[in-house]
Amino acid sequence: MADTAIRHSPLASVAGRFAAVTRASGGELRLAELPFLAQLNIRLDPKGPAADAVGLALGLQLPLEPNTAVHAGDLHALWLGPDEWLLVGPRGSGPGLENQIRAAAGDEPAAVTDVSAQRTTLLVTGPRARDLLAHGCPLDLHPRALGPGRCAQTTLARAQIVLVARDEPRAGFWLLVRSSFAGYLADWLLDAASEYV
Repeated sequence: MADTAIRHSPLASVAGRFAAVTRASGGELRLAELPFLAQLNIRLDPKGPAADAVGLALGLQLPLEPNTAVHAGDLHALWLGPDEWLLVGPRGSGPGLENQIRAAAGDEPAAVTDVSAQRTTLLVTGPRARDLLAHGCPLDLHPRALGPGRCAQTTLARAQIVLVARDEPRAGFWLLVRSSFAGYLADWLLDAASEYV
């Protein structure tokens, strides 16, 4: 029997509401979901040979400075801890990236876990993006503190997120949130955005 299951993103039901806010804000704010991005948790010794080998295999070195993010093409590596990173890639790339990382690490101690189904990604951009996030995030969001190429594990409206300040021009922020909190966070963002529409 053919598999007829249809995969739905955690925020498929709010896409229209996000689009309405984007239109109503007159370019001041854009909200969108980036569903099904590949997300892999990597644990290894940052000073060991596996770190260099994985970096070469992926075409980007894992960042060693706390709360930094690097990217090469469609791959983004986020520093989560002294020996922990989150690799974010295009939809469907998880299994291939996982195999690549395992092969590069070889016999060195390393762990890679595909956590793609654990979170979804929200995109918040526009001149009012920082203002919107400041309503519920305890971090200093000024570009000198959380500028392009920076990331942090924090909370937004009491929901745990990984916040990424994108370094592409006018790219805004990624909010990586657990799927079980995505609806709550979307409702909060829509409510907070009402000030700008």
